[in-house]
Amino acid sequence: MLSAIACILAALGALVAVLYWRQGRLLFFPEPLPPDYRFDLPGVAEVSLAVDGAVLSALHLRLPDPKGLVFLLHGNSGNLANWFEGREFEGTDFYRRANYDLFMFDYRGYGKSTGRISGEVQLRADVDAAWEHVAPLYQGRRKVIFGRSLGTGLAVRLAARVRPDLTILASAYWSMVELARIYYPLAPNFLMRYRLETFRDIASIDGPVLLLHGDRDELIPVAHSVRLQALARAARLVRIDGASHSDLDEFAKYREAIGESLACL
Repeated sequence: MLSAIACILAALGALVAVLYWRQGRLLFFPEPLPPDYRFDLPGVAEVSLAVDGAVLSALHLRLPDPKGLVFLLHGNSGNLANWFEGREFEGTDFYRRANYDLFMFDYRGYGKSTGRISGEVQLRADVDAAWEHVAPLYQGRRKVIFGRSLGTGLAVRLAARVRPDLTILASAYWSMVELARIYYPLAPNFLMRYRLETFRDIASIDGPVLLLHGDRDELIPVAHSVRLQALARAARLVRIDGASHSDLDEFAKYREAIGESLACL
């Protein structure tokens, strides 16, 4: 009997260790690109950002006389080839029409970025470094911080600190702990190394917040954005009827809401 209990406890201990130390593999799904991969978009500069222990790959759309900057933090899969060149905003055509520059970087291990993500503090430090690199170029112009899925929790913390003219959150989550309860209901909260507590920072954002969420999102329920809207000082929630997590960009209402918000700044 005692040996059986010991085996069960050992198995539980092993499971706890795996969940704690390897949870990054459950959260991040990087798609690397070869170092010699070339992005081919007119007016887009490739940027290398040296951070502690890694070099981050970034792309920067620069227009002749932009209204401002959109600093976009992408989701937990893919890379710049998917996000910057992909269908969501017709490559860069959407931002060219809106007359906004676009800056986006790949997290460690994604695309051509080196290194690997090892913790939330490191991840947030990389976001801060990327912002400090590009934001000084836009003195006197509009600044927009845009987070998509995973990037929403990172975007909110940055926005609470730097106070942009607009914060856009697409498919936002209350916290990673809250999401973990859905997918790993038996896992103790103290195991979560990546807490990404969006709810703690959104109330500190002074400027307008645009929340966009598909009402059929199977990964992050729309209720997360509803609750976040209630905490924010000046937030508008646009529900995208019929949209799930992965096809949000296919709905005209999604792009129209973003375009209208940019035009009103």
